[in-house]
Amino acid sequence: MIYELEEPLTPAGRLFIQPETNISVICCLGTHEPLRIDDIKSVIADSMLAKHPRLSSILVVDKDGHEYWRKTEIDMDRHIIFHNDPIEGAKDDEDAANILMADLAVSVPYETDKPMWEVHLLTSHKCAVIRAHHALGDGISLLSFFLAMCRKAEDPEKMPTMNPVVVPRSKGSIGGILWRLLKLVWFTLVFVVDFVARVLWVRDEMTVVSGGAGVELWPRKLVTARFLIDDMKIVKKCIPNTTINDVLFGIISYGLSKYIDKRSSKSLREGLRMTGVAMVNLRTQQGYHDLEELMRNPTTGWGNKFGMLVLPTYYHRSVSDPLEYLRRAKSMIDQKKSSLESLFSYKFGYLIMSILGAKYASLLNYRILCNTTFTISNVVGPKEKLAFAGHPVDYIKTTSSSLPHAITMHMMSYAGTAYMQILVAKDLVHDPEVLAKCLEDALFEMKEAALRSKES
Repeated sequence: MIYELEEPLTPAGRLFIQPETNISVICCLGTHEPLRIDDIKSVIADSMLAKHPRLSSILVVDKDGHEYWRKTEIDMDRHIIFHNDPIEGAKDDEDAANILMADLAVSVPYETDKPMWEVHLLTSHKCAVIRAHHALGDGISLLSFFLAMCRKAEDPEKMPTMNPVVVPRSKGSIGGILWRLLKLVWFTLVFVVDFVARVLWVRDEMTVVSGGAGVELWPRKLVTARFLIDDMKIVKKCIPNTTINDVLFGIISYGLSKYIDKRSSKSLREGLRMTGVAMVNLRTQQGYHDLEELMRNPTTGWGNKFGMLVLPTYYHRSVSDPLEYLRRAKSMIDQKKSSLESLFSYKFGYLIMSILGAKYASLLNYRILCNTTFTISNVVGPKEKLAFAGHPVDYIKTTSSSLPHAITMHMMSYAGTAYMQILVAKDLVHDPEVLAKCLEDALFEMKEAALRSKES
């Protein structure tokens, strides 16, 4: 191997190599055509892997314990892993991909003498599973890199169209600006206190979906819930100024309540809080980015540019109007948007890292996961059909390594469908298929209610 250049890890990179927060991003691309191995290897070899300073570097630690990225040559044969035999127990190709992703989610270490990413080709199931360490970058960075290897299905010579979602800046009168500033100060203060309390001592009550310390090491099962974007838009339009994220959290609130009603052996207190942790992209542009743009801009570009939001949801027994869950979700998320909580969590973690080091910053992150109930993330994906190495891509799904939560949910949209990957500790959540159905039914019932309200 030829080694060149050394670059220190970023604070976020150091955080993600700590034992308590050692996390990978896992992505799956599925097709209906047999995999043409030579074409796939050629596309990967011709991509920017050899040029990108993160993806072509190994992690080294010097004698003083300082971590560095060290540039190296890539041996493609060590990064592409073949699974030629059918996955045992798989019902279909998508289930096979979920089984492998669930296995990779639990403590599968990387070899230290090569860059920390790999591509698993399931030749019997027509899909590719890509795993990359979170120290290399966040989901937006890594997804943007993966999509840079894709082309439009209708025109194989063209790159995917970037669909930037730019957060608009509010304008208005002096009074309106002062009112927004007052809300910003107030909600930031309230939510920062709640965030710190969750880090230090406040914990959710135990339910059938609760995790805790050590649960990240338990065996996992992965299932998929599917939502049509058009259905989510129907629900979105029934309440003014509602977003897809509002609808998503309304679905989660309603779906979790439905699942707990089915599975809890004892009646729960009405209004019981179940807290979610959401990962929020801090870049101005939401969704995936043009790869060259990410690499050019060191401030807002490649790396781990996200904060945390603590999102409370509350258990409610079945109500006559499913849209009530959406109204509660929208009200809460509107308050979160009026605060600087996500930016505070990012800066707070950086401050702890600078003063106390990566070990203590990792422990604080671990505590907030132990004290809450679930993780949720949502990435806006391509709106058009793509092809990878000439293979039409039927679906794109993403998840992460297991966490102390018994449930983690990662949603990504692709070509009109949102795929939510629900990763569970299967010794705690025994029937994740039922949970996925509860979430899908929640959207269906909310859509039906939205259509009825439109007619009346």
